[in-house]
Amino acid sequence: MSGQIDDVRPEISGATVASKAVVGEVLPITALVWREGHDAVGATLTVHAPGESTPRHITMTQDRENVDRVHAIITPDRVGTWTFQIDAWSDPMATWRWAVSKKLEAGQDEDELANDLAHGIDIFRRAAAEHTGKEAAHLRSVAEVLAAPGDLHERVAQAMSPETLAILHAQPLREEIRRGTPHAVSVERREALVNSWYELFPRSTGGWDEDGNPVHGTFATTAKALDRVAAMGFDTVYFPPIHPIGRINRKGRNNTLTPEPGDVGSPWAIGAKEGGHDAIHPKLGTEKDFVELLHYAKGLGLEVALDLALQAAPDHPWATEHPEFFTILADGTIAYAENPPKKYQDIYPLNFFNAPKEIYQEILRVVRHWVDLGVTTFRVDNPHTKPAEFWSWLIKEVHSTNPEVIFLAEAFTRPARLYGLAKAGFSQSYTYFTWKVTKEEITEFATDMAEMADVFRPNLFVNTPDILHASLQYGGRAMFAIRAALAATLSPLWGVYSGYELYENRALKPGSEEYLDSEKYQLKPRNFELELARGNSLEPYITSLNAIRRNNPALQQLRTLHFHEVDNEHIIAYSKVNPTTGNAILVVVNLDPRNAQEATVHLDLKELGLASAQDFPVHDLVTGATYTWSTHNFVRLEPMRDVAHIFRLPTVAEEDREEIAYRTVTDYRP
Repeated sequence: MSGQIDDVRPEISGATVASKAVVGEVLPITALVWREGHDAVGATLTVHAPGESTPRHITMTQDRENVDRVHAIITPDRVGTWTFQIDAWSDPMATWRWAVSKKLEAGQDEDELANDLAHGIDIFRRAAAEHTGKEAAHLRSVAEVLAAPGDLHERVAQAMSPETLAILHAQPLREEIRRGTPHAVSVERREALVNSWYELFPRSTGGWDEDGNPVHGTFATTAKALDRVAAMGFDTVYFPPIHPIGRINRKGRNNTLTPEPGDVGSPWAIGAKEGGHDAIHPKLGTEKDFVELLHYAKGLGLEVALDLALQAAPDHPWATEHPEFFTILADGTIAYAENPPKKYQDIYPLNFFNAPKEIYQEILRVVRHWVDLGVTTFRVDNPHTKPAEFWSWLIKEVHSTNPEVIFLAEAFTRPARLYGLAKAGFSQSYTYFTWKVTKEEITEFATDMAEMADVFRPNLFVNTPDILHASLQYGGRAMFAIRAALAATLSPLWGVYSGYELYENRALKPGSEEYLDSEKYQLKPRNFELELARGNSLEPYITSLNAIRRNNPALQQLRTLHFHEVDNEHIIAYSKVNPTTGNAILVVVNLDPRNAQEATVHLDLKELGLASAQDFPVHDLVTGATYTWSTHNFVRLEPMRDVAHIFRLPTVAEEDREEIAYRTVTDYRP
């Protein structure tokens, strides 16, 4: 075959970087396959799974609208590096069926079709020779029927029966095979894609003493706090650094340079005389206490994520034992961290170019120390300020012995750098979701997010200790519900920083995104139970969102996100379909936290597998109400009472699921 195999997807950086998937994820694979002339072409997807000696072969399906586009889906069932290859070939059976059908439609008789019949007899015999058992017997019988006398149409009908087509689709007769390029897919455990995160400071879990003063928390008090986190349905609980905190240049409350006696400092100022990145803050407990906490969390269905912050306080052991790890200024001092105009006098950044071999090995040792204790997830602080080559090396080294480890990149940076970290091996990434608030911004952001699903997994945190967006400062309580609904349904990964459920919204000063009395610099215990009893908590709504996510596979993947037309700039509507189960979800959100909004939602029924439906039921998973919808539908959403509809739609028919799975990647790119 002298044609081509073009536009293979997924393909990352010209197939030099592995694309990504997780166990159980539907992975659509497509390509453009064409050749000269009118002969039919076919394509075979060959998949090599780790640990399997025999490859899997799948005959790819031709698109209903674009005959040059072929597609198939695979669902990885184990962790490891998978490879796939698309081979194109001439399809003599399809060419024969097309020619004979056209000639019969034109009224040609048996004499005029004599050569076609002879060719058909030959190719069916050849196909039978490549099969065994009842399939081979069936194909031989087709050849015999074509060769025997009788009604021409009835004989040809045997060659085109559903049974015959099914046999040939499963194992086609292939000629002039053109081999494609192998592509790698890095498959991780499911939690790398489907996960809800909750961030809390263990040191803030100690409550208050008799005088109302905050008490430093321990791993024991943290364990008690995890019961509530698990009850809300979160999967991962993330701790900021739990290491000793430096005393030199320690920051006081609200990031002041003049700490008071008893100020606890920033946990990101890692290291003191008690130890560095492999040590535990003595007020939290011992290593044994930490391991017990890990086991307790696991019993609740929670995974503990640790912060991997590659920097050091001035009194970190590295500062005296390995000064070559840092940048030495002209006056002989070590340079502290800066992000102008911000200054971090309590932190020394590492210089990876001074002693790369020693730094690489030391950090690998630290990571393996925590992995050996049972940690399987790391939130990595500011990875975009370190060399991508280092991350690629570190992640590969860790995965060579512990492929279950998940790395989340906390990087707010330019797209090229953001995607570069994903290509380097990060399982998940922070995003600019927090700053996307208008309908236009959200649509563009989420569309780009879905298009990058083959390499980039966005974790949509609604807030962080560093980020209190103006929309939360001034949007009122409804905005907290709106942002949670968007984050929890746009991506299978989302996160909440403790205090969000209590509507914490006080900024350090006007125009700042820093929290007043930030937990980064002080103990901040909270009475969640009391505020819940008073009705001052978003906790029930967050619990509902996590339950909806867990019970609806459509919300557990990225690729099938589709936005629907709405005639109001304050209301946004989007859908997701799970190609395995056919589960379909439609989300309609009022982006205005102050006013009720009305609109007509115009649904693209083809994207919902409902192209032939006149009307259909939609069940609101938030309120429990059921409505009858069609192509055009009126909605009214009011702040707080019902900021969003999360509708479960009728299950998509099996024959439509694969088309929906790959449709988002079918625009031709030369």
